Order: sequence, then structure tokens, then C-alpha cells
Amino acid sequence: MFEDRDETKETDGSLLGDSGHTPPGKKGHVKWQKPRLTRKALLNCCLVKRILSRAAPQGSDTSDSDLELSSDRHQPEGLEQLQELTKFTKKELQSLYRGFKNECPRGVVNEDTFKLIYAQFFPQGDASMYAHFLFNAFDVDRNGTICFKDFVVGLSILLCGTVHEKLNWAFNLYDINKDGYITKEEMLAIMKSIYDMMGRYTYPIVRDDAPIEHVEKFFQKMDRNRDGVVTIEEFLETCQKDENIMSSMQLFENVI
Repeated sequence: MFEDRDETKETDGSLLGDSGHTPPGKKGHVKWQKPRLTRKALLNCCLVKRILSRAAPQGSDTSDSDLELSSDRHQPEGLEQLQELTKFTKKELQSLYRGFKNECPRGVVNEDTFKLIYAQFFPQGDASMYAHFLFNAFDVDRNGTICFKDFVVGLSILLCGTVHEKLNWAFNLYDINKDGYITKEEMLAIMKSIYDMMGRYTYPIVRDDAPIEHVEKFFQKMDRNRDGVVTIEEFLETCQKDENIMSSMQLFENVI
């Protein structure tokens, strides 16, 4: 149903793609790859996996047939509209809705629940700030809760959207105060929250000043007019022209 891309290439364990360094030489038969977190490494600790795992009763295996049999009892309101708003099929939406309702019987997710889920997934670090930022990105109505529609629309963009749609979503995540600009302080807050969430279980060990270095490098490329902020136009243009930045942006698709 929800296919997982095969990620078999080795990486160096870094959290973010290098926005400025030159790739090192090849070592043996191992091909160098831009540093990134792989989907394979995060599959068992992402929000999608959590919701889908809740789609089946405890102690049972989730199968397409099981989900189809229960779809009549777990069908979201406005299913046809959600199919138009997202790139999910009817069956996928029913499966997601079942897991969403099992996880959140009231039909909405609040920030505390979001933080609890991520704390369980990333016990080696502090996921509270990243969960806070991600929650605000999904909470498009700014009402303090995420309904099923908010959840699947955002999820559809991150998993199935175009490059332009994903970059717009990432800009919204970085733009913490939603004023239409990204400041160095906002970008640094997001970067630090990701490093804090992953803890020290990375190889090689991430330096404490790594987030600041990445922010400085990104801003040198993105802030074209040197006014101290990045606009959506600068963000889109720079990201789409720079493979290293695009590589690091894929991180957000993996840690949802």
C-alpha cells in the first residue's frame, strides 16, 4: 500500500547534507553519497508508521484484506473531497483514518500528543521542540489541534507532492512566526531541534557548532539581496538550483 523506497547505499551518518564541502574521494568500492538520514533508518520511528500501525488491532498483523473489511466502520467524512485534495487512494485514506482514530479517538491531535509520540520514537534525544515545530506546520488553521484533513493534506504533500509543493511546505516549517520570511534565528531553531531529537546516536559524532555552520552556509546562498531574511522566492530559487540543499531538505520527508 505505502511503498518504501529501497535505501541500500551507505551514508556517513550525518544529519544534514553538506551545503558547501567538496565530496571526499572514494574509499574502496563504496560510492560516496551526500550525507542524509535514510528512510530505512527512520521507518520504524516516523509518524506515518505510528498511524499505520494503529490501523490494526493490537496483536494482529496489518493486511490489506483486514483493513478493507473494516473500512466501512472507519471512513472519514468527505472522503471524496479528501481524494481531490490529496494524492492518496480511497483505500489508503481509509487505512490512515482508522489508525488516526485509534491513536486519537476524539478525532484531533493536540501538541502534547504529538510530543508524546515523538518522545517514544526518539528516546535517545529530546524531540519536544521538533515536535512543536512540526505540529505548527501541520496545524494550518492555527487552532491548536490537527484534524484528519490537516494531517492527510500535509502528509500527501510530503510523501507525494511535487518539488515545488514540498519546498513550500518546508518554507512554512522554517517560517516559525509565519510572517513570510525566514530569519537565521528561525532556521537555527529548526536545525538545533533536529539535532537534539536525534541525540548523540549518530556517526560520526556531530559537533555542537554544526547547526550554526549549516545555517551560515545556507544563508550565504539563499539570502540573495543580503537583507538578513530569506523570502519564499529566494528559498525556492536557491533550493531548486542547489543539489546539496535539496538533499538536506529531504530530511523533513523522513522525520514525519
